Amino acid sequence: MGLDVATPDVPELETGKSADEYEDADVQGDEYRRAELQVALEDGAWADAFEEWTAQTGLEERAWDIVTDLGLVREFDFFWDSFAGRVGYHAPGLPEDWRERNIHPAIQSWETVSGINAGLTEFGQVVCDVLADDYIDWEAEEVDADDLPDF
Repeated sequence: MGLDVATPDVPELETGKSADEYEDADVQGDEYRRAELQVALEDGAWADAFEEWTAQTGLEERAWDIVTDLGLVREFDFFWDSFAGRVGYHAPGLPEDWRERNIHPAIQSWETVSGINAGLTEFGQVVCDVLADDYIDWEAEEVDADDLPDF
């Protein structure tokens, strides 16, 4: 098991985009901190997460070729959910009407589509976990009540 492919470029996170636009993301907060997440991704979180994911994914190289041919990796989005205190994400995927739209000639089955969508979702979660575990510590930025002035 595993996937032996080159690490793709880090996606460019759109700082002005609302995470509420995604059907697959339940976001309560509105402080997305994408600029800071972009720096963390570029500082190694993306490469670390990709290495971890490729070591355990069941996605095959021909399916990864479809992902790269379609430029799906560029469509990943990561954001801070300030209400939940966690990194959230939107994973790109292939639409349910892939056959009617003739998305890619190498896609011949729903199994391939499902595998790609599941694999990208798993990768998104690995990126979030790596960011949270190894690259960001925004809880440490919270103000200590003892440091507040008395009124």
